[in-house]
Amino acid sequence: MSLPPLVEPAAELTVDEIRRYSRHLIIPDVGVAGQKRLKNARVLCVGAGGLGSPALMYLAAAGVGTLGIIDFDTVDESNLQRQIIHGVSDIGRSKAESAAASIREINPLVNVEIHNTALDRENVREIFAQYDLIVDGTDNFATRYMVNDAAVLLGKPYVWGSIYRFDGQASVFWAEHGPCYRCLYPEPPPPGMVPSCAEGGVLGVLCASIGSIQVNEAIKLLTGIGEPLVGRLMVYDALEMEYRKIKVRKDPNCVLCGENPTVTDLLEDYEDFCGAVSVEAQEAVVDSTITALELKEWQDAGKDIFLVDVREPAEYEIVRIPGATLIPKGDIISGDALAQLPQDRQIVLHCKSGVRSAEALAALKAAGFRDAVHVQGGVLSWIKQIDPSLPAY
Repeated sequence: MSLPPLVEPAAELTVDEIRRYSRHLIIPDVGVAGQKRLKNARVLCVGAGGLGSPALMYLAAAGVGTLGIIDFDTVDESNLQRQIIHGVSDIGRSKAESAAASIREINPLVNVEIHNTALDRENVREIFAQYDLIVDGTDNFATRYMVNDAAVLLGKPYVWGSIYRFDGQASVFWAEHGPCYRCLYPEPPPPGMVPSCAEGGVLGVLCASIGSIQVNEAIKLLTGIGEPLVGRLMVYDALEMEYRKIKVRKDPNCVLCGENPTVTDLLEDYEDFCGAVSVEAQEAVVDSTITALELKEWQDAGKDIFLVDVREPAEYEIVRIPGATLIPKGDIISGDALAQLPQDRQIVLHCKSGVRSAEALAALKAAGFRDAVHVQGGVLSWIKQIDPSLPAY
């Protein structure tokens, strides 16, 4: 469905702006009026990472007058495979500052506002209230639900995107005209069910595919052209080069935007709501957690342990702790791998950072392996504390 323009047009375009945006101006649907609306628009990008990078670059190039960036992270070498707004010289620099510098190089006519902080319950309303439109480039469920809830409570539209390996999704959520994110996903997935990009990977160029769709939707909303993805979910399969559109209806029973909402304010704790680690895993790790240093001491002392790496085979090929046997978490959770585990040796589990090994530990405890433990911080802690020569990922 077509929607009215989100912002009013600016008073005028300068000679420099007319020259710069001439290819927009000669498109009848955009024209001078549309470009003036872009100039007058204030857009916030949540995250300057995989999706935020192409989104910010094309929003800047398009002439969005004010771009806000919120990101508390710093640039890491592993980011450069997909976060193209940053470069080698930016490693260790604030992502928000790095992105702002790139935007100014792309288009000095754009005003950049930096929010070098973590988005949380205390600041999300104040920050969102300053902008016409939100572009969501987050990579975790807790922040996604918070972004959605804040946008609905403030009456703000936002453009959402998600990426994983070769698959991407995008939509526009605007409760005044269609569904919100909770209409599509009423509850977050069970802990450990959906791996993060850090665990499962993402094809770098997929970020550009989905990020550009997000910018396309933002421009349509701001200028009032075309039919935005309100009430529709765009699903992209990069391996098959296939796009699908799925209708998403507003849920009359939605706890946030439905006819009788029960969520009328931001939640106290979105991390708790999304349950990054299950209750069973939280209980399992109590008094059953060791550090990387303790693991090394056990190995040096010749303690009879059976070290299990619960990551995926591709991760095991990148880096591994010496002496570890690869048994993916899924095989442990399903019970298929239990026969491979010795009953007469101390079982020590590890993953990349400690989340998956905690879930696997809970499954082992339930199966009767009462003495099993896991390594806090996983292989990343091993690299940091024991062998910095190994590659981190």
